[in-house]
Amino acid sequence: MIDASLVRRLVATQFPEWAELSIQPVAPGGFDNRTFRLGEQMLVRLPSAVPYAPQVEREQLWLPKLAPMLPVQIPEPLAMGEPSLGYPWRWSIYRWIEGQTAHHLPVDRFAALASELATFLSALHAIESTDGPVAGPASFYRGGPLQVYDNEVRRVAEVLDGRMDADLAMRVWDRALQSPWKRPPVWVHGDVSAGNLLMRDGKLSGVIDFGQLSVGDPACDLVLSWTLFDENSRDAFRAALPLDPDTWARGRAWALWKAMITAAGVAETSAEVRARCWTTIAAVLLDHGRTEA
Repeated sequence: MIDASLVRRLVATQFPEWAELSIQPVAPGGFDNRTFRLGEQMLVRLPSAVPYAPQVEREQLWLPKLAPMLPVQIPEPLAMGEPSLGYPWRWSIYRWIEGQTAHHLPVDRFAALASELATFLSALHAIESTDGPVAGPASFYRGGPLQVYDNEVRRVAEVLDGRMDADLAMRVWDRALQSPWKRPPVWVHGDVSAGNLLMRDGKLSGVIDFGQLSVGDPACDLVLSWTLFDENSRDAFRAALPLDPDTWARGRAWALWKAMITAAGVAETSAEVRARCWTTIAAVLLDHGRTEA
């Protein structure tokens, strides 16, 4: 069990200089990792299962190299812990970044966030990507080809048929499969979600959780268009990013894949999140009809 007691003992044995600092769980703590605040200026982040363990070294290696070229704060690794006390994986200590997640951002701020996020992604995608980690299992194929999830999507479409327009959903999916990324790979965050965007004074101040960082196709970084933004802010986001219609089509498919598997119960989550997935599915299908007609 990953709890404050375990974190306190790990910190005390491996980083005794911080042993006297308070440790408090961060809510929500995340699914892939468990997060705890360490004193006032740091946080501890521990993978929760085997698939997420490689993310520690990936963030430790690459985030310090990316940070100077980005317009807002990203996590700053301060130390890397080793397996110990029954905990089987490496873990990280980062500098704390102040801010509130974008979950409760007022709708009238969406267009401004769309512009700020586009600036961040443009900067990320422009960074030299040679020798960056190639999209694959460690990134859950974010940045890679959608074909990896083709069989899963088709099975789930059959399960959800009657609760959504499955034929239209498959047209969205097939449209994306017909347009693979053919340009040089770019840096991809991999999980651009409301919970990973930090706001201060109404502005984007930080982007966190780079566990799925890779180089490849940037389409997966567009999913906030349908998971958070409304039509106007979605249009503003699209206008601010120099990406072609095929990439936006793949972005819709990434959003649709995750929403469908979550709505169908394939991905473990809460009833509240599952309900939001139906809103995402509707947004994707409407946007497809509006932009692909």
